[in-house]
Amino acid sequence: MTRPLIALDAPRLDDLLTRAAGPGGAFDPAELARLDEAEEFPGAAHRLLTDAGMGGHYVPVRHGGLLHGLDGAMAALRTVARRDLTVAIAHGKTFLGAMPVWVAGDAEQADRLAHEITSGAEVCWGLTEAGSGSDLLAGRLTARRVAGGFELDGGKWLINNATRARFACVLARTRPEGGPRGFGFVLVDKDTLPPGAYHTLPKEATHGVRGADISGIAFTGAKVPGSALVGPDGSGFEVVLKSLQLTRIFATSLSLGAADRALPLAVRFLTDRPLYGQRLADLPRVRRILGDAAAAVLLAEAVAVLAGRAAQTLPGELALISAVTKAFVPTTVQRAVDALADLLGVRGFLTTVLEHGAFAKLDRDHRIVAVFDGSTAVNRHALITNFPLLARGYATGACDEPGLLAAARVGAGQPPLDPARLSLISGGGCGVVQSLPRTAEQAAARGHEDIAAAARLLAEEATRLHEEIAQRREPPGAASAEAFVLAQRYELCFAGAACLVLWLHNEPAPGARWWRDALWVRAALTAALTRLGLDAPAGPDARDLLCDDLLAAGLVEGEFSLLSGLEAS
Repeated sequence: MTRPLIALDAPRLDDLLTRAAGPGGAFDPAELARLDEAEEFPGAAHRLLTDAGMGGHYVPVRHGGLLHGLDGAMAALRTVARRDLTVAIAHGKTFLGAMPVWVAGDAEQADRLAHEITSGAEVCWGLTEAGSGSDLLAGRLTARRVAGGFELDGGKWLINNATRARFACVLARTRPEGGPRGFGFVLVDKDTLPPGAYHTLPKEATHGVRGADISGIAFTGAKVPGSALVGPDGSGFEVVLKSLQLTRIFATSLSLGAADRALPLAVRFLTDRPLYGQRLADLPRVRRILGDAAAAVLLAEAVAVLAGRAAQTLPGELALISAVTKAFVPTTVQRAVDALADLLGVRGFLTTVLEHGAFAKLDRDHRIVAVFDGSTAVNRHALITNFPLLARGYATGACDEPGLLAAARVGAGQPPLDPARLSLISGGGCGVVQSLPRTAEQAAARGHEDIAAAARLLAEEATRLHEEIAQRREPPGAASAEAFVLAQRYELCFAGAACLVLWLHNEPAPGARWWRDALWVRAALTAALTRLGLDAPAGPDARDLLCDDLLAAGLVEGEFSLLSGLEAS
């Protein structure tokens, strides 16, 4: 039965989850902590989301869903993630599993899957296999042509929801020799397979997301119809690469949700904890660590927000933007969480104190996010392989200015997400970074001297970086350790540029807390510059001012965001 779709936006979802977080509710923190300890799937919370229509965010509007823009789906998943990462990871997996169908499936195939998802069905994404990991072209699961369709043999391992999901979108070897044109996606409806055609693999014990269904599936002579093939035969690897451009950005909403939870937990502890006759929050070292962690979270959020909107307005650059976003956001948030854990001391490790061990749980759960859809190293390597394009693009100053402006204006309307516009290669480089010299000039014209100074420093660093990139002569597939350092510097330049364009092209509502005196962007730029080894502009450190604001007025989950006050812009 199809569930009627309602406009389940982030505020309505947050209200639902707030009510469900009461004693005995599906999102009761004590119950979620108990399930985590028992390594049990959070079934009630998962059902609540499904019944509320969360699945609509995984289905494009052209197929009857709620997915108009990637940013809307990210806001919804972030809202769940700040409550519980295990639930968010388990439920959000259907977005990933269905993506190859939205990218390459025909209209009938996509409409059929959309109907099933909005009716409550789950889809897992069968990419990885034991022994080959992220080397997808080494996959051994085969789809052999037989009369009437294909016969599947082989297994997929470490697959989220492999046991629970009805549908599995499986990357299969369709030609014995394999290679980039030797794979295809097959959408398997497990309910249609006869006994013995498949079996699920045991749930793996994991450090975090303990209750999630991280298992696998193996096929033995499983026959599926020819209509199960997604896209043309041999297109599987191309479809993977295009799908990942969207799923990698989407996954960073998990990191933002983790930060939404971690910062208020830390602030409450630091303001309540007495030490040496004063609050722990009054110690200078503590204040700097807290301010720097908060600034880093804003820096990561700026990247994720811009990338989420760029999916609609800069699709030709998304191959680069998604790699930068996925490499930077989870890693930056995890380092912030690590810094906060240092401030919490033993309470950051205990599972029975500090709100049912919420910090220890989110710390464990979040660590896997950096691995999803290509690890940090995989994404940085993807960036490195594009160094020649980046050097040429920066030299010419190439930039799709209308597309960048549309991405930066958070309250502006956008065209619907169209995976058909994605490209495997960003031939013109990355306009976000390539526009930095002009962005710095625009910042100077706004009259905020410390922001203008930071923008100049960032633009100068970007120029030096691209000069170094242009001088490199490394064969493909042989990236040096030095190249990975350059990739990290590039991520920081991108992050700083994202902060600047968001600040320049948005007008906050009156009283927007973090936009007063441009506090958020000043703190985030300071964090970027210090991580680049550069001195921030003279004057009071904006990270300390940010800390003062955090501690003075307190903090509740979901409040600390550069988006606060922009929704109505």
